[in-house]
Amino acid sequence: MSGFTTRPELSGHFGMVASTHWLASQSGMRMLELGGNAFDAAVAAGLVLQVVEPHLNGPLGEVPIMVFDARTGQSRVLCGQGPAPQAATIAAFQALGLESVPGNGLLPAVVPGAFDAWMLLLKDYGSLPLTEIMAPVIAFADRGVPVTPRLGASIAQLQPWFTKHWPENAAIYLPGGDVPQNGTFLKNPALARTYARVLKEAEAAQSDRGACIDAARDHFRTGFVAQAISDFCEHEKSVDISGHYHKALLTGADLASWHAHYEEPVTTEVFGKTVCKTGPWGQGPVLLLALKICAQLEDRLRCPNSAEFYHTLIEVMKLSYADRDTYFGDPLSVDVPLGTLLSDDYAASRAALVGNMADVTWRPGDIPGYGHAVDYQAAANRVFDPEALAASGLGEPTGKDRGAAQTGLGDTCHVTVTDRFGNMVAATPSGGWMEASPVIPELGACLGTRLQMTCLDPASPDALVPGRRPRTTLSPTLVLGANGQAEMALGTPGGDKQDQWQLAFLVRHLLCGMSMQEAIDAPGFSSTHWPNSFFPRNAEPGAMRIEARVGDDILSDLRARGHRVTVADDWSEGWICATARRDDGT
Repeated sequence: MSGFTTRPELSGHFGMVASTHWLASQSGMRMLELGGNAFDAAVAAGLVLQVVEPHLNGPLGEVPIMVFDARTGQSRVLCGQGPAPQAATIAAFQALGLESVPGNGLLPAVVPGAFDAWMLLLKDYGSLPLTEIMAPVIAFADRGVPVTPRLGASIAQLQPWFTKHWPENAAIYLPGGDVPQNGTFLKNPALARTYARVLKEAEAAQSDRGACIDAARDHFRTGFVAQAISDFCEHEKSVDISGHYHKALLTGADLASWHAHYEEPVTTEVFGKTVCKTGPWGQGPVLLLALKICAQLEDRLRCPNSAEFYHTLIEVMKLSYADRDTYFGDPLSVDVPLGTLLSDDYAASRAALVGNMADVTWRPGDIPGYGHAVDYQAAANRVFDPEALAASGLGEPTGKDRGAAQTGLGDTCHVTVTDRFGNMVAATPSGGWMEASPVIPELGACLGTRLQMTCLDPASPDALVPGRRPRTTLSPTLVLGANGQAEMALGTPGGDKQDQWQLAFLVRHLLCGMSMQEAIDAPGFSSTHWPNSFFPRNAEPGAMRIEARVGDDILSDLRARGHRVTVADDWSEGWICATARRDDGT
């Protein structure tokens, strides 16, 4: 099917890197040109994203990584999502008089996981030496990166908060006390020194490539980086959205006891492909649920720019996300009924609920013995000040630069790589962004706030429990062909929107026959019907956003079906990154 595209679909025989920033993509391609593989390229690009998009991710954040190794034909999930600290109990928060985990500051910090995950990927699958991989990020942090309009807008919005509450952040992001102008170069010399020291001491300690990488990892677990984090958490207090000053619950023992690890992906077969996602410690399986339901509704989805298409996908999303909130949690400590949720019979029962009108109720499936009832009315009735939230940097980042009313509807960043050997990587790094918490001056980086995605109800599958991973929204994807070889790696920024946008992309591409670029460029849309995964965890029954370029007829049709439609700016809904490899090697 032919459709409008903003640019040609790029193709070639050497390799492809797609990311949310051109300097990260360039850095990844440099690794391929130096003779490296997709894994080298992904790590270099992932580290550079920490500097070029500091409002979207950081060195002390987290990252889930989908890996396909062409040598073995094996797909794996590399978990770089750190768990809750041992002192982070429900009782501890209740003792502070809190009814929920704050969305910023030091209290919601989890064990940083991004650097360890990137290094483990590099050690096990990469080929280039650490010095080549880290050279770009050190250079960009030292010499500066150009300020984009989105980065500048985020800094401008946070200027009062940084100036009043977090002078450590102002020292980096408000050079000279002013918001940096678009196109000027923003430096982070402290981070440059941190990474340069990690590299120098790792190379001095070990000459073997693998041992050198392990030595770099050790700095974040027990070395000088870990010590700086531990000292900061022990001695510093910071104001958060509660209006009070709190210390972090994270300790050096938490850092030393955790490391990134591999897991088997959760998969389902749909539209002749196998789709691979993380386990239910992430929201990844929600995409698999939605695709299974869509397979039951193919006839309603074959016209990808119709009111019927948009309506059907929104209704499918409502059902799938209701199941996410009812059943998903860290499978290391929560029994999640994935076998039932991903069965054909269950998908058929859920598909039967999709009618011609919008449903504005809460409709999770009923699987006896599993899950926990969500207080949907409490989420729907939650009152908050969007201006105050935006000013304090809450929600998934960059929603703030499109208006305070959209707080929490922003994005993070993403990188996908496919090389000439057939290896593929899809990774969605996030957390540790400049809005999250005060910068640790010695490191030039701040802690993440992923603990805000846990709840203080002990019966909930996403309850706060020491050592348990928060149910993250980060959701990279691999698509395998009938022969078991990886055909596509993809993902997107967007918090709760990540699997919504990927669902629309995959249905348009796999079912409707759109090219990848056509499916990316098609009008974007999303729903906020279910509770937001980020503070303040509010829900908007029946609400959906859709870009104005769909046209007045479709907007009128959707409203007539009962959707609470907000018309979004063109090109504001969806930032898919995707790379693919065809059978002929292109």
